[in-house]
Amino acid sequence: MTKSWPTKKLGEVLERNGIIPAKIKRNDYRQNGKYPVVDQGENLIAGYIDDERKLYQGNLPVIVFGDHTRIVKYIDFPFAFGADGIKILRPQEILLPKFFYYVLVFNPVGNQGYKRHFSILVQTKIPLPPLQIQKQIVERLDKIAEAQKLNDELIQKTDELFQSLLHKELNPAGKDWEVKKLGLVFDRITDAILPTKQPEQKFNFIGLENIESNTSRLVNISPVQGKFIKSTKTRFKIGDVLYGKLRPYLNKVWLADFDGICSTDIWALRAKEGIILPQLLGAILQQSSIVQKSSASMAGANLPRANKDIFDKITIALPPFGIQKQIVAKLSAVQDYKKQLFEQKAKLKELFDSALAESMKN
Repeated sequence: MTKSWPTKKLGEVLERNGIIPAKIKRNDYRQNGKYPVVDQGENLIAGYIDDERKLYQGNLPVIVFGDHTRIVKYIDFPFAFGADGIKILRPQEILLPKFFYYVLVFNPVGNQGYKRHFSILVQTKIPLPPLQIQKQIVERLDKIAEAQKLNDELIQKTDELFQSLLHKELNPAGKDWEVKKLGLVFDRITDAILPTKQPEQKFNFIGLENIESNTSRLVNISPVQGKFIKSTKTRFKIGDVLYGKLRPYLNKVWLADFDGICSTDIWALRAKEGIILPQLLGAILQQSSIVQKSSASMAGANLPRANKDIFDKITIALPPFGIQKQIVAKLSAVQDYKKQLFEQKAKLKELFDSALAESMKN
């Protein structure tokens, strides 16, 4: 059935053409409080306050539009304004607020520079289905979004379980485990290559941006021809642990399951055979205690990197090899479950994107 909904420019359906509220100073809010402070960051909530006088006084719900970072958030709870450059958008009564929010999600604007996103967005033509149809669309998209939220919560709980299991299994209390310096359980690989010397060859190239923080997952990976990789890189092999030494607090660690090359901002660490299992080395390097100690060793103002000598002297309690295998089996079960959750996350995103596209089609 062909839809024949009328359309209007987005700017024509606004109750007001965007409000830039007064900015709350950073020292006005804190970690805990009754009311959240909305900022331009991706996490939306920058802090909290208790002062009701600083709350948004308009009717809820509203849509928050970040003019600089291009965030779009649907808010149906009392909140205070954070950064300037945030616009509070309310559609006319011809649009349900939540449907209007999904319209904005469907119409992202590329980075056009500060204070230009909104001026471009308001020219976008949007569909105006009947309110009953809008309600049906919202209900369908909300159900998928709720499933996405639950899936994300399960991923977070799995990460917490992994850290808890790590702490429990690697706790040396009451155990006669050997204490070793980190630098004695691996070899740091320095096998350098200049990919431009093999311009047509395709390399599995891993940069820091390809290792997701805290998850040990690779993102946005595809083979790259040597001619596009301009500087010297490090070869790694299956079983090597790639450790992001630049800003180590980001906790970027990946156990390689294929051969490739990596950025020099990444250490390729090869577990010493018979001393430590590669899987356990990767897990140990993700421990919060190791992240803290590695971060404390950083040097460099603009591009802080872990200090190699200090990092190698961090001590760990190393279980006997047989116990290592038992620990790895338990950790792998958690990681396998998390992998399933991420696969589900991808499917839910695909479902949401498809449903959103279909809903906005006219």
